[in-house]
Amino acid sequence: MIKLSYDVKKYRRDLLELVEVGDTVIELGCHVGGTTKLISPICKVIAVDNSPEAIDEMKNIENVDFIPGDVRLHEIIGEVYKITQSCDVLAVDLGGGYHPDTVFKVFYIWSSTFKPKHTAIRNRGLLEFFNSASAGDEDYRTSTGYLESYHDSGIPPLIKEFDLWTPNLKK
Repeated sequence: MIKLSYDVKKYRRDLLELVEVGDTVIELGCHVGGTTKLISPICKVIAVDNSPEAIDEMKNIENVDFIPGDVRLHEIIGEVYKITQSCDVLAVDLGGGYHPDTVFKVFYIWSSTFKPKHTAIRNRGLLEFFNSASAGDEDYRTSTGYLESYHDSGIPPLIKEFDLWTPNLKK
């Protein structure tokens, strides 16, 4: 199941509904751990964020592997892959203000790599698109936390568009 929201309280409720005791959760965009603190008592969390203030805050939360870095970088995915090759829940909260295309690409790379049972995404643009779109008579749905149309195994190749939009990313 994939859940979309914009309101941070709704996003956190969605996660609490999806996460089960003992699950492995990959949390992208944990910032200072507001959501992490809610879910880490019941599951194992691998949290990733590139904000400097996250580093000290995340040290104080138990049951969390924190990786400082930009979720768009291929080597950060590799660091998480060394810890786990799959997850039960993928949580994507890039501040809600990132452009939906970037959030979707991050979701694509991470979910096709780790094949979560469930995903929760917080992004206004994706939610607006979903709520405004009509698929007509086509009904493609997934019961997993990733899109079944890209069920390949392993880490997908680099997305070159990240370099075009974010030239400050190190290569």
